[in-house]
Amino acid sequence: MPDILHVDEGLVVIDKPAGLLAVPGRGEDRRDSAWLHTRALYDDALVVHRLDMSTSGLMAFGRGAAAQRALSMAFERRTVEKRYVAIVAGNVEAEQGEIDLPLVVDWPNRPLQHVDHTTGKPSLTRWRVLERSAQRTRLELEPVTGRSHQLRVHLLAIGHPIIGDALYAPPQARDAAPRLLLHACRLTLPHPVHGERMTFVCPAPF
Repeated sequence: MPDILHVDEGLVVIDKPAGLLAVPGRGEDRRDSAWLHTRALYDDALVVHRLDMSTSGLMAFGRGAAAQRALSMAFERRTVEKRYVAIVAGNVEAEQGEIDLPLVVDWPNRPLQHVDHTTGKPSLTRWRVLERSAQRTRLELEPVTGRSHQLRVHLLAIGHPIIGDALYAPPQARDAAPRLLLHACRLTLPHPVHGERMTFVCPAPF
């Protein structure tokens, strides 16, 4: 069950647990989702963005069609700021940096994505080190673009897969945690009704 963190006339913000779909998938067995639980409480809550099922953290819904449109435009215009926390395999040497690698769906293996310099869409991730421990690094991540699986593929591409990533990490990193160690920890957006910028924070549970 997601935790409701904020509710007002135009906006609902939740903390989505890892393992719960953001929106319903195909088939009755994939109907349970963060949106379904949120709509059970606020029947006008509409989807404006998504998190991977394995990712936990902040997710916002617009209340009604007008709020949904306003928030969707804010995401499209990149006036929404998102921050994630991840724990990755290995010791990242630099203190901060950018990963600028184009991504495209790997059609024979969809929904997996991969780096493709010919047909990939521009994708940019900024990162900085928060903490280092034995063979692990805790990072703050800022996805400037919002491609599917962007953070997971970008970190894999630089040799530091996210711990617990069942889709992309090699076995040693994949099996080192019971879940994907990726959490949406901070979300700043313009309110869909009055336009004031609001920031929500949700610490990582790992």
